[in-house]
Amino acid sequence: MKFIIKLFPEITIKTPPVRKRFIKQLRKNIRTVLKRVDENVEVAGSWDFIELATSHDDPQLVAQVSDLLSHIPGIAYWQQVVEYPLTDMDDILEKALVVNRELLAGKTFRVTCQRSGKHDFQSIDVERYVGGGLNTRTDAAGVKLKNPDVVVKVEIKGERYFLVTQRGSGLGGYPLGSMEPVLSLISGGFDSTVSSFLTMKRGIRTHFCFFNLGGHAHELAVKEVAYYLWSRFGSSHNVNFVTVPFEGVVEEILTKVDNSQMGVILKRMMLRAATQVAKEMYIEAVVTGEAVAQVSSQTLTNLAVIDSATDHLVLRPLIAMDKQDIIDISIKIGTEEFVKNIPEYCAVISRNPTTRAKPEKIESEEARFDFSVLESAIESRRKVSVTDIIADDLTREEVEVVETTKQDDIVIDIRHPEEEEINPFSLPDREVLTIPFYQLRAKFTELDKEKHYLLYCEKGVMSQLHAMHLRDEGHENVGVYNPGKK
Repeated sequence: MKFIIKLFPEITIKTPPVRKRFIKQLRKNIRTVLKRVDENVEVAGSWDFIELATSHDDPQLVAQVSDLLSHIPGIAYWQQVVEYPLTDMDDILEKALVVNRELLAGKTFRVTCQRSGKHDFQSIDVERYVGGGLNTRTDAAGVKLKNPDVVVKVEIKGERYFLVTQRGSGLGGYPLGSMEPVLSLISGGFDSTVSSFLTMKRGIRTHFCFFNLGGHAHELAVKEVAYYLWSRFGSSHNVNFVTVPFEGVVEEILTKVDNSQMGVILKRMMLRAATQVAKEMYIEAVVTGEAVAQVSSQTLTNLAVIDSATDHLVLRPLIAMDKQDIIDISIKIGTEEFVKNIPEYCAVISRNPTTRAKPEKIESEEARFDFSVLESAIESRRKVSVTDIIADDLTREEVEVVETTKQDDIVIDIRHPEEEEINPFSLPDREVLTIPFYQLRAKFTELDKEKHYLLYCEKGVMSQLHAMHLRDEGHENVGVYNPGKK
């Protein structure tokens, strides 16, 4: 099957060298991501669009490719097409009849033609000729130029033409890797997950930094959402997940800092730690999910005081966004369900937090802080590749991972419903339950405690994280089914 991929419009207005560089990066990213489902996929194109050809036309493969293309930064939209050599308009009409006859029955339609190259006709000539032929030779309800039921698309490229059979929206933005990397501070909430997504969408390779304030369950949950973001929107590039143990820092703040100043000082400590981590990773900017006035520490005055703790660039993609807009994006990208199930851990809550922090007051409070505690936290950080995100947990948690199931095992498919629909999973003579990962924690308690359950997902990573999560909560009857385990 062939696909035509249209570039994010901002790419097309770049200077020729930059445009070529961005397109080259996008081709590479598409090839890297799609090879997960089709080793022999072909990707070509260098200026106006990118052409993609799958190795076969199996509907499941086509559905997987379509889904992946919709989540790769840099793509405005994609079209599934049938390609023909250009001869004359009669041939275009005959092929359009084959492709669209059943689709047009009882529906209004119009024909659009996009054309590039030298021809002895105009795009409007094709639209009128093909539109007239379809109107008289099908059971269509007639031509309707405004808001028709169906739009018949024809694309002519030199001596070839394409009939569009399906179209899907892309993510927009720039190709991942076309910008310098950043380190995103991620807590697992709405704000930090959406801000991380927005930098990825803008073509920025986004590493993750998590400050553990005292809970293993929280860390596991944040790893789950970080892995999801990466696998869904950024898997063309490997990134790191950094965990900084901040329990000692929190204790130091709670015992030595004035109550009203604790929130601002905690943010300054996080920014200091993130800056040092970023510098050692040769990263020039850190990202936070802060928005003006969303909480007390996010007034302009407080943000200025917080930023004065670092000489690094601090990016805030959400700075002027409303909370509901942030939540809407979270719903759209699929992180809302993660956020609703993130265990809450309130480490520093001020009774009367300052909204107008004064530099001299902050300096006075920080003078009582033992900065060796902060340095110890930074030195104790763990950095793992996102592809090995469970590695440091597996040293503490024994999670059963099997390649084959036993007769009494019940497999639970925890994949996202969209993924499960595209690529259904079943096992002969085995019971398979379908419980999306974001419902698993609540629904697992309703299952028969006498039975043994194996979690399943595509790569085995999300299932291991969730198995650890359940075992942390006292469920010993859970393991992982990973038929691709090596």
